[in-house]
Amino acid sequence: MFSSALSADIKTMRPGPIAGRYPQRCSQEDGWLDGALNALKGKLIRLTLVNRTALPRVAATIGRRADALTGLDNTAITALLITLRRHFHRRGLVPGLCVQSFALIRELAMRTIRLRHYDSQVMAGWVMLQGRLAEMETGEGKTLAATLAAATAGLAGIPVHVITVNEYLVKRDAEAMGPLYQALGLTVGYVTQDMPPDRRRAGYGCDITYCTNKQVAFDYLRDRLLLGNTPGQLRLQLESAYSDNNRLGQFLLRGLCYAIVDEADSVLLDEARTPLIITRNTDDPAQHAVYLQALNLAKGMERGHDFFLDPAQHRVELSLAGQQKLAGLHQSPRGLHRSPKGGLQNTRQREELVCRALHALHLLHRDRDYLVQGDKVMIIDANTGRTMPDRSWERGLHQLVETKEAVPLTGIRDPLGRLTFQNFFRRYLHLGGMTGTAREVRSELWSVYRLRVREIPLHRPSRRKELPPKVYPRAKEKWAAVVTGVKAMQRQGRPVLIGTGSVADSEFLSRQLTVKKIPHQVLNARQDKEEARVVAAAGKEKQVTVATNMAGRGTDIPLAHGVANLGGLHVIATCRNQAKRIDRQLYGRCARQGDPGSFQVVLSLEDELVRQNCHPTLIKFLNRPGAKNSLFHGKLNRFIIRQAQRGIERRHREARRALLQYDRQTGRLLTFSGHLE
Repeated sequence: MFSSALSADIKTMRPGPIAGRYPQRCSQEDGWLDGALNALKGKLIRLTLVNRTALPRVAATIGRRADALTGLDNTAITALLITLRRHFHRRGLVPGLCVQSFALIRELAMRTIRLRHYDSQVMAGWVMLQGRLAEMETGEGKTLAATLAAATAGLAGIPVHVITVNEYLVKRDAEAMGPLYQALGLTVGYVTQDMPPDRRRAGYGCDITYCTNKQVAFDYLRDRLLLGNTPGQLRLQLESAYSDNNRLGQFLLRGLCYAIVDEADSVLLDEARTPLIITRNTDDPAQHAVYLQALNLAKGMERGHDFFLDPAQHRVELSLAGQQKLAGLHQSPRGLHRSPKGGLQNTRQREELVCRALHALHLLHRDRDYLVQGDKVMIIDANTGRTMPDRSWERGLHQLVETKEAVPLTGIRDPLGRLTFQNFFRRYLHLGGMTGTAREVRSELWSVYRLRVREIPLHRPSRRKELPPKVYPRAKEKWAAVVTGVKAMQRQGRPVLIGTGSVADSEFLSRQLTVKKIPHQVLNARQDKEEARVVAAAGKEKQVTVATNMAGRGTDIPLAHGVANLGGLHVIATCRNQAKRIDRQLYGRCARQGDPGSFQVVLSLEDELVRQNCHPTLIKFLNRPGAKNSLFHGKLNRFIIRQAQRGIERRHREARRALLQYDRQTGRLLTFSGHLE
């Protein structure tokens, strides 16, 4: 009934004499044979038989214990808590104590925040405490489920990081769950980007800390820079003994003990293709002129003759003609042939700079990949639909985009440290998580993070309906069909949520709805500060909400009174995302917790995913006259689009694998040279 993972020695999971003052897992590199065996094991995990009665038995046992606590007064509950903490510190996370802890947390949740954990949430909390990933359907209450595992670990003295995808959820969840933690005698804090170091240090100093994946990883990287090349735990403990100005007091974190990752597929996989790089600003006015010249030269190059684009791979390659054009340029005193420091640039440097200029011109699009707000270029996170004001593209690409948009150039950023999410999360001593969409990637989650996925049964049967998908030859026809569908749902009084692939698409659709005099709300990277208000209103009768696909992820859309009787929320997806499981996240915005709801996919053969991943000849064949009304033709269209999506999933998986291999190779070289990160 219970996992042996819960019986781990607790002394190795919390800061102290045994685990050290900054505990973390040492980087372990698998050999090629181990890597191959783990990859095979990850694939075989799909075939493993799961004991489907074990978790319900645990939930039933915890439920009986919780029911026995309802008649106790607060004084008796406090006495039980004191006894429980004492036993945890002496015996560790043994199953019997964890059952008692879950029961106490469940009872106190009802007394403090007026919420009682469902059995499905109890099961999910148990899975997370075991160091596994709980797959709960969207809307099943992952935020509340996480309190069971987080508070139990906190009672045992283990610092816990509850990690989610955006700062809105960080603050909301910490404040909403705070009274429960406080009733348990635990401290709770949160960390956001705008906090100064002292407040961040205080946030990480709490028993339970809510933070985003990027913030905690960057703060860890700052600690690593402070740690330098002497990471030994003994040295840190000796410093604290003989020096008042020791590094322990300057660290932001207390180590990497236990993390509970919300939206785990997004954090551990989707965002793991890009390394995190901490930099310092350096300004060189001479380089600004070089960027302008590179951009002007790129504008004069002919696609297909001077250069080739691969939009699917986000890659630019100069042709021989393009290379010759660069080589024949007049070597002016200051220009592409001159480096900012006055020396001559070599041929490779010039070609790389022009390729980045072509990348900025042809592969990075305004209102899709970035926004221009005021005089600043802000990157849009493709996984969340939100802007990332603190992030920039590296190696001059960001400055080239700024030159393209005619905004003031920011300083060039010199890298100080580098870290990947794969390496970062593997350093936690204990790792658990939760998400609504993990079954498709369970093999990769195991092979990289040693995370097993466990599906959690629904609290109530699902009433979500899928309407037949539609694929149109032209984008114009698609948007007209979307507007028609919105009108049909409004006549029924049902609210509608429309998912779009970019800020530009959401604003284009907004204009179409305005022309048809359909009142609506827009939620994208421009309105992310209005997220809570827009999401709260999205379930009202006849309400229409246009949102980039991942805007509002992690937040419930409550149905207004009477809307369930009308059929609930209807979701329209106007594009395929980069992975099928991300599509499922959008569909999961409707029909939560047994409510009614429906969704429909409306696509076109002019969608970006199709154009970038299908050969023009194939698209022309699909658009041939006389084939539009064929049932076979519709199925073929959907099959082709799904294959294009699978191609993107495969390339992203390969990119993550390549980044992990590069990280391991770099780690070997840096270890040999005596340097870290």
